[in-house]
Amino acid sequence: MTGPIAKDGILDMPAYVGGKEAVDGIADPFKLSANENPLGASPQALAALKNLGDPSLYPDGGARALREKLAEVNGLDAARIVCGNGSDDILSLLAQAYLGPGDEMLHTAHAFLIYKLASRATGATPVEVAEEDLTASVDGLLAALSDKTKVIFLANPNNPTGTMLDADDIARLHQALPAHVLLVLDGAYAEYVEPENYPAAFDMVEAYDNVVTTRTFSKAYGLAALRLGWGYCPPAIAEALNRLRGPFNINSAAMSAGLAALDDQAHIANSRAYNTQWRDWLVQQIGGLGISVRNTQANFILLQFADAQEAANADAVLCANGVIPRALVAYGLPHMLRLSVGAQAANRAALAALEKLKNGDAK
Repeated sequence: MTGPIAKDGILDMPAYVGGKEAVDGIADPFKLSANENPLGASPQALAALKNLGDPSLYPDGGARALREKLAEVNGLDAARIVCGNGSDDILSLLAQAYLGPGDEMLHTAHAFLIYKLASRATGATPVEVAEEDLTASVDGLLAALSDKTKVIFLANPNNPTGTMLDADDIARLHQALPAHVLLVLDGAYAEYVEPENYPAAFDMVEAYDNVVTTRTFSKAYGLAALRLGWGYCPPAIAEALNRLRGPFNINSAAMSAGLAALDDQAHIANSRAYNTQWRDWLVQQIGGLGISVRNTQANFILLQFADAQEAANADAVLCANGVIPRALVAYGLPHMLRLSVGAQAANRAALAALEKLKNGDAK
């Protein structure tokens, strides 16, 4: 081979593959594979996108106005907030800053794939920790600690299982960690949990030097196309990330829409209420067909089948009827499908397709 050669291990990594977006022969299918908000973005955010300034000008490299608004809405310190091109940007920056060859990163068995990919890109070794009933095991994570452990990535609620640890479990996990081990709490689906029930962990970030929590505008805020996320960090970690991130890593459109979206918390409350209503409806209706369904703390449900072949058959029937679920083979759950809560028509189409599946009619 001639030409530049990638670092060892890079080409051995699998490329991230998102949920399927289209079905051959089906016009305008319902895409329930990406956990997008069926209510879309806030009308205020959409209005902001129509009134952007001069695109020849660079955006604010420090995202000052956005950080200050995030601090105001969440009762935080703006100096501790680092904004990124999606929250996976923050996750990757954390891996770059705190992992390297010879280090280990702990993640739960069915965790967001980016944790492994971001860690392997640094030369570190991801260590998979078994779950208990598809839920992160604090005891398992603590047992997996070694002198090589540098970072723990923990999604709460988790994608794709939708399970969540409570504040006491997170505190117990953190209390047992050495001070040099970084605990990263990924709150991508936080807004779908009732605020009084969600362990935001912002207080832990302010009390300790080894806890970071991340959030995204892609899910409940409905701004997935704009790629906007943020992390709340101890000062030293914020400083490290700000040295690593790109100088203009947030574009003006994303910042304008994000600012407007934060001013419309009623849209978040409506999105959460809609999600709870239709998530529970899907669980009840699909469960009534005799299909095993797992409810979650996020904006999706899990369909559980006897084996991988049965799940693949269900996937094919749903797609043939214009509904795209998320296969979970890459997550180690080949016998399951993840189904996002969609618009009413999409939810009803999913139920109708699964009725056909149970009746032996694929079309």
